[in-house]
Amino acid sequence: MLEHLLETEVAKRPPTVRLQGRILFLTEDPDLIRRQLAGEDLEWDPSIPLRDDISTDEITPGWVCYHFDEKLGEYPYVGLLCGDERPIGRNDIRKGGFVCSVSGKRRGKGSSREASPYAERAAGLRVVIGENIERIYGENCANIGLLASTDFSLIEKIRNGEEIPLDAFIGDAGRIQRDIIEYGGLLDYAVARLKGLVTLPAVATPADRPQTIAEKIIARHWVTDAASGALGVPAVKPGDTGFLRADLRFSHEYVTPMASTFWEDFAGDAGLNHTESIVFFRDHLAFLDEVITEERKAAGLLDAAHALHDRQREFAAAKGVRLHGELPDRTGSEGICHIMVQDRYALPGQIIIGSDSHTPHSGALGCVAFGVGTSAIVNAWATRDVRLEVPESIRVNITGQPPPGVVAKDLILELLRHPTVKSGEAIGRIIEFTGEAVEALSIDERATLTNMAAEVGGFTGVIAPDEKAVGWIAGRRGVPAAEVRALCDGLHSDAGANYAATIEMDAGGVEPMVATPGDPGNGLPISALEGDVSLDTVFVGACTGAKRADFEMYAGVAREAVAAGKRVPATVRAYAQYGSIDVEAWSREQGHDQALRDAGFDVLAPGCGACINAGPGVSTTAEQVTISSINRNFPGRSGPGQVYLASPLTCVASAIEGRIVAYGDQEWSGEAGSPDGAC
Repeated sequence: MLEHLLETEVAKRPPTVRLQGRILFLTEDPDLIRRQLAGEDLEWDPSIPLRDDISTDEITPGWVCYHFDEKLGEYPYVGLLCGDERPIGRNDIRKGGFVCSVSGKRRGKGSSREASPYAERAAGLRVVIGENIERIYGENCANIGLLASTDFSLIEKIRNGEEIPLDAFIGDAGRIQRDIIEYGGLLDYAVARLKGLVTLPAVATPADRPQTIAEKIIARHWVTDAASGALGVPAVKPGDTGFLRADLRFSHEYVTPMASTFWEDFAGDAGLNHTESIVFFRDHLAFLDEVITEERKAAGLLDAAHALHDRQREFAAAKGVRLHGELPDRTGSEGICHIMVQDRYALPGQIIIGSDSHTPHSGALGCVAFGVGTSAIVNAWATRDVRLEVPESIRVNITGQPPPGVVAKDLILELLRHPTVKSGEAIGRIIEFTGEAVEALSIDERATLTNMAAEVGGFTGVIAPDEKAVGWIAGRRGVPAAEVRALCDGLHSDAGANYAATIEMDAGGVEPMVATPGDPGNGLPISALEGDVSLDTVFVGACTGAKRADFEMYAGVAREAVAAGKRVPATVRAYAQYGSIDVEAWSREQGHDQALRDAGFDVLAPGCGACINAGPGVSTTAEQVTISSINRNFPGRSGPGQVYLASPLTCVASAIEGRIVAYGDQEWSGEAGSPDGAC
């Protein structure tokens, strides 16, 4: 493999860039979009209302990602919601001759799918500009050679066809990011690194610097000599740039196929490096056949989705990689990657990378776990390494005792509306959760916080492992507690460790929450909703809501309802979907499966499903209203309808009532409470 790569010729880009083409402003006004698609060139005016919070679900909706080649270039922005309309259609960007697109705050939030910048580039775009840019999306742009900037002064220079220094797109990026941009992408940079054409900056951070838990884990995994595999430096600080040795690398069927084609271009038929620490998952699309529309079938999208699965299965077999695949006797999968990684693989102090933005899920066990794009996965298949500029950390200190009916999902929805988060200050930073309220949570409930660090915009979320984590791992996996305890040694933040900001939250002041449709940051107390919100659908499950603790809450409320003579009304469709076969087996042992069925829920085998618009529980019309325990409600994410996010307790109580209610405020009463600490 290395010999093949050493024969590959790579070169830096020219020091200046001249771009020829039109500029597309992604505005809130759909008419302005349509006018540009029809040929009108807008003059930049800061008063133009640009779309903020454009998610990768809007750049390339889930169904677009069934493709994994240049065909993606037909579809960028087909999911972009402007007002109540989606004004951009198939091939509109290619036909428009656009070389640059411009948007507002938090461009590229959400999924880590590299398909989004890949589709933009394949459609002819060479530059994307936003007021600020989400971490994974920005890295993915650099990794495939799509230039990205937050400098709006470049707009006129691009329009005028001026020569622009490449440095204008590099800014204050670290050494590795600079080199990746200069070499036109991560994989060419990887070859340059192997050939000794680039050098890595030395880490000179003083050994006695107080460090956060994440910095300690990063320092232990720092690659000091790629040739010998030597690891570890005494300390790191924000801004230090280098590579980390990953303990686990995983991907799922949305990413593995594209990565496999990248791999063949990059390394031919070579094997992957250290397959024992690589895992593939079939989790996102196992239920797609049950909900895909006839129109999309006619367009060949079901065949394309099946090709993703086939490609991953064949690649796994060829390379000797473990695949957690489909269930052999029924529709479903072995489990959602994040839940299975936490339950079966993750250990305190590890570095875990995955092809999904919710990889921070395993931070609940004291891991530094983070999502990466396709090119980064391919690079890691070759080197076992992942590049990193050490991020700053934000401490979220949650004190007090939450009121009855308030659980981890309510806490994270409250955090998402905090001014520090809303302003974008958390983007790309490590979110460290501390405080007595966090310590009181079960491990599964802690995972709700770290999982949704992705919605905060963070690089990852992490919680220091304690005796509760030791007992949880020992109990789940049969590992001696003493061995787990040894892994936790030193995994805590030092007194005097530096944080870019500290957010103080009093759990006692948090009410049961919902996030209103459109964005997880649209949080407000249920008590602040105006009037009754009637429901058409309830879906509970997905990675943030299909753990054992979640099913304990679902079933607890369901039992109370049935005891009071209540069940889901005929006007509401209600679905509960397991996160893994392990969660399913445990839930059946506890009787949770039957409790939910008795209350009127359809209980589904494991898989991602409705969260990615690919399973029962999706909406079918814009008027339909859903409440869900998933982590994202971006436009189109779970169908065309309106999706409210809420806690497990709120979701089931609302299902029984047929309208959104806080658990405890329903017409029948009970005390399902919070999940037991053992979960």
